Amino acid sequence: MQVTETLNEGLKRGYKIVVPAADLDAKVNEKLVEAQPEVEMKGFRKGKVPMALLKKQFGQRLMGEAMQEAVDGAMSKHFEDSGDRPAMQPDVKMTNEDWKEGDDVEIEMSYEALPEIPEVDLKKIKLEKLVVKAGDADIEEALGSLAETAQDFKDRKKGSKAKDGDQVVIDFLGKVDGEAFDGGAAEDYPLVLGSASFIPGFEEQLVGAKAGDDVEVKVSFPAEYGAENLAGKDAVFECKVKEVKEPVAAELDDELAKKFGAEDLAALKGQISERLEAEFSGAARAVMKRGLLDALDKLVDFDLPPSLLDAEAKQIAHQLWHEENPDVEGHDHPEVEPTDEHVKLAGRRVRLGLLLAELGQKAEIEVSDAEMTQAVMNQARQYPGQERQFFEFVQQNPQMRQQIQAPLFEDKVIDYVFELAEVEEREVSKDDLQKAVEALEDE
Repeated sequence: MQVTETLNEGLKRGYKIVVPAADLDAKVNEKLVEAQPEVEMKGFRKGKVPMALLKKQFGQRLMGEAMQEAVDGAMSKHFEDSGDRPAMQPDVKMTNEDWKEGDDVEIEMSYEALPEIPEVDLKKIKLEKLVVKAGDADIEEALGSLAETAQDFKDRKKGSKAKDGDQVVIDFLGKVDGEAFDGGAAEDYPLVLGSASFIPGFEEQLVGAKAGDDVEVKVSFPAEYGAENLAGKDAVFECKVKEVKEPVAAELDDELAKKFGAEDLAALKGQISERLEAEFSGAARAVMKRGLLDALDKLVDFDLPPSLLDAEAKQIAHQLWHEENPDVEGHDHPEVEPTDEHVKLAGRRVRLGLLLAELGQKAEIEVSDAEMTQAVMNQARQYPGQERQFFEFVQQNPQMRQQIQAPLFEDKVIDYVFELAEVEEREVSKDDLQKAVEALEDE
């Protein structure tokens, strides 16, 4: 097998590969010998079919397999010998299209090689880690929010008009064309006005009602309503307002704590403190990660594969275009041309991506099966009732698995670098941390 270099410019590579006809013929014969013991053919005992007959019967099909294996083998050997790593799938094509059995096979292969990544002394990188402690005021604020979600209702003063957010206790009877319908009646029903738990227009007509009022609520069922006999129909609900209640936050006591699964209020405060500090830690990690990426970006510079750079720039341009045009959901829009700013951002992303991949490979960092399964489970929860279908989709879709695995790998590499870098902690306020996070979003 002959391999001749035809292109070597920057990261672009080109080669001509010639697979001798004799090598192909030998590979076909090897396959026939391997298969002969299991072949059955009329007029011959199993395993006794002559090689000449086998070659006539199966030679052409096996030749195709032999050609593919020969080319794949030549490519593998080339990458092993040269040390090149292609940035994307190599472009391979057969050049002697008039090939016939007995001819050599001539192949052209071209690709862009991944660049040599320079060594980085990670121990010289200096980073700042923002630390925020959950203060009493933060815990009390979170407790207040919990109390609001666990709100109760108490009677308003006699004669008070119902407001949005109030709870009205009503008896109602619904009719369509003067006839009551199934499911259209209830007694002592507690309805929170503004909760949108009833069909559109219903709750708004009870705003301003007082206890003891009779209110005739006129609404139209949506055209897509679940019950076909009611869909699109006009209806009248005869409502008797029996009570009007205003919302009150739950008391900050042990009873509230028990509603949220804690033994008492002190235990609930401890859980809230842990949750807040975990949130603060996650935000601080994002800030420190940006600091690390900025530092790495300044430390390294190397040639980038044009195909990777172009693909990333187009993806960035496309994504930003959709963010600026949220009403366009599909992709049947004019092609979005990357700007110089898009190309600059793409260069940073590709460079850092290649560097992190190199660091992870040298440190033998891997995403375990357990970590991958947990990540898939987390994403599957976004599709209630379809978790199993999502798992099967991921298993059958290598690209989807790669999309899930890539950020897991990157996070593990980032944590590895954090351990080696010189990290100085600085305690800051929650507001300072929030400003640092907002600064990330503005860049």
